[in-house]
Amino acid sequence: MRVLHVGKFYPPYRGGMEVFLADLIQEQRRQGIDAHALVHGDPQPDDPIWVQRVPVQFNLVYAPMAVGFRQALGNAIDRLKPDVLHLHMPNNSALWALTLPGARKVPWVVHWHSDVVVSSIKWSVALGYMLYRPFEQALLERSEQIFATSPPYLEASAALRSWRSKCEVVPLGIELRCTPAAAPPPRALQWHSGTKLRLLSIGRLTYYKGFETLINAVSTLPGVELLVAGEGELREELQALIRSTTPPGMPAAVRLVGAVDDAEKHSLLSACDLFCLASRERTEAFGIVLLEAMQHARPCLVTDLPGSGMPWVVSHARCGLHVPFEDVDAWRSAIARLQHDAPLRERLGKAGQKALHQHFSIGPCERATARHYRSMAPGRNTEPATRGLMVVIAAHNNAADIAPLLQRIRALVNAPVLVVDNRSTDATCHLAEQHGARVLRPLLKMTTWGSLQTGIRHALAQGYASVITIDAEGRYEVEELPALLATGSQADMTVAYFASSNSLPRRAAWQWFRWLTGLGLRDFVSGFRLYNRTAMQVAASAEATLLDYQDIGTLLLMRREGKRIAEVPLAMHTSKIDRSKIFRSWANALRYMAVSSLLSIAHGRCASAATDIAKSG
Repeated sequence: MRVLHVGKFYPPYRGGMEVFLADLIQEQRRQGIDAHALVHGDPQPDDPIWVQRVPVQFNLVYAPMAVGFRQALGNAIDRLKPDVLHLHMPNNSALWALTLPGARKVPWVVHWHSDVVVSSIKWSVALGYMLYRPFEQALLERSEQIFATSPPYLEASAALRSWRSKCEVVPLGIELRCTPAAAPPPRALQWHSGTKLRLLSIGRLTYYKGFETLINAVSTLPGVELLVAGEGELREELQALIRSTTPPGMPAAVRLVGAVDDAEKHSLLSACDLFCLASRERTEAFGIVLLEAMQHARPCLVTDLPGSGMPWVVSHARCGLHVPFEDVDAWRSAIARLQHDAPLRERLGKAGQKALHQHFSIGPCERATARHYRSMAPGRNTEPATRGLMVVIAAHNNAADIAPLLQRIRALVNAPVLVVDNRSTDATCHLAEQHGARVLRPLLKMTTWGSLQTGIRHALAQGYASVITIDAEGRYEVEELPALLATGSQADMTVAYFASSNSLPRRAAWQWFRWLTGLGLRDFVSGFRLYNRTAMQVAASAEATLLDYQDIGTLLLMRREGKRIAEVPLAMHTSKIDRSKIFRSWANALRYMAVSSLLSIAHGRCASAATDIAKSG
C-alpha cells in the first residue's frame, strides 16, 4: 500500500506535529507501507527520497504560503499513484487537494491535530479563519475518515461537529525503540547551582503558550528556577516581563535559553525535576512534548484547559497535576506543593513512563491508521504474497517468558515476530518491543484462538506467505521451529504433536474426536501450527472468527475447503504440564466432547446442504 502524507513541516523543523509525522511515517515504512511526505520548507541535503519539501515564500497569520505547493501535490499524486491521501490539519496547503482531479480519485484521511481556534487573544487569527473555514469544511466533507487525537478535543471541536460519524479517536504516539541520550545539558543550558526545583517548559514563544503565567508564578518562589526552551515572536516581550518581575539585586528565576536541538531537548528533559505546559488556548490540542517528558519519567504540570487533550493525556497517564489556566496563584501553589513533595514527583514520573509504553507509543497509532487504510483500499488484503514467514505469538502476562522466547526464535529462524497481547497487566508488551517484536494490543479481551487469528489476519494483510502460531505458554515448542518449517511442502496446515503423559480424560477425548471426525490426529489442541497462505485465508474467515478454540472447528473448516492437513511428531525439550482446564476432570472433558460433537454434526449438515445446492445449481 502506498500513502502520501500532506503535512505542514518535517524535521529538523521543530514542533510536536512534525515529530509525530516523522515517527508515524518511519513506523509505517517499517511495517511495509510505502509512505511518502509532501511538506513545506527548503530541501535538506540528507532528506530521504520519500520526503519532498516545497519552499515557502512568506507566512500569513502563522500559515506558511508556498506558491508551488499545488503543482507539487499534483505531480506527487501523478508520480506515486497513492492508495490513500493522508492530510494533516490545520494546513492551508492541504486545501489544494480540493482543486486537483487526481486527488479526488484517491480516498482521503484527515488527521485533525488542532482546530484553528478563533482566538480572543489574536484578532488576526479570528479574521483569517473566516476566510479559511469554508474550504476546511469542504475538505472534511470530501474525506472518508477523520482522526481526532483525544476524546475531549473531539467533543469540543466545533469544526468537527457536522462530521462526527466519520471521526475516530486515535491518540498520538512517539517512537520508543531508541531511548534518547540522558547526557547532562551543556553549561549554558544548566540550572543555577543551589536550585531546589528545576522547572522546564518547551515551546514556541507565541501567544497561546501561556509563558507569561509561568514567569509570574515562578518569580516569587524561592529555590525554583524555570528554563524556557524555544524561539518566537514574543521573545523580547517575555524577556521584558522577566526583568520587571525580578527583584533588584537578585538573579532572574526564569531564563529563555532559545531554540534547542533534539539532543539538547532530551538532555534538558532528563535533568529537570518538573515539566510545565501553561497553554491557554485549544490551539494546544495534545502536547507531544508531554510524551517526551514522560519518556524521561518526569512529572507534568499542565493547564486544565477545557476542550484540550492536554489535561486528558496527563489524567490518562496519571503523570501529573492540572492547574486552572492563567491562574498565577494556583500555578504558584501547585509548583510549591511539588517542590516539597519529592516522593509524589517520583510516583507521577514513574506512572507516566509506564503509561507511555502502554498507551502512547507510535505502534498503536500506526495500527489504527493502517486498519482504516485497508478499509478504504480493500483489494490490498487479497494481494499475492510478497514476503516469507511471520511468527505469531499469543501472549497474556508472559513477562517472565517473553524475552527468552523471542531470543530463541531469533536464533532459530530469520522471520519477523508478531506478539498479539491479550490485555496483559505486566510488562509483556514492553519487553516484547524491546526484543524486536511488533506488538498488537486488541481493545477487547480474546481467547487464545482470537489472538492467533488476529495475528494471522495481520500477516495475510501484510502479504506473508506463511505463519507459525505459538501460544506463549508452550515455551518448549520454539526449539522445533526448523523441524516444523521443514514440513511446509507436505500440507497447507501442519499441526505439531508432542508425545507427553496426558491425563486419562484427555486421552479419551482424543479417541472420541478421532472417531467422530475421521481425522487421524494425536493432538487436537496444539497451538504450534504452520499455515500456508491458502490455509491462512481459511483461518481468517468469518466462520473461523466464531470459534472459541482453534482445534476441531478450524480442522473441520480446513477439510471442508479441501486443504491438506498434516501432523508432525516433534521432540519435547522440557516437561509440559497439562495446563488445559478442559481436560483436568471427566466432567469438563465430557462437556467439551459434547460441544465439539454438536459442532461436528452442524458442520456435516452445512456441508451436505452446500453440496445439494451445488448439485441443483
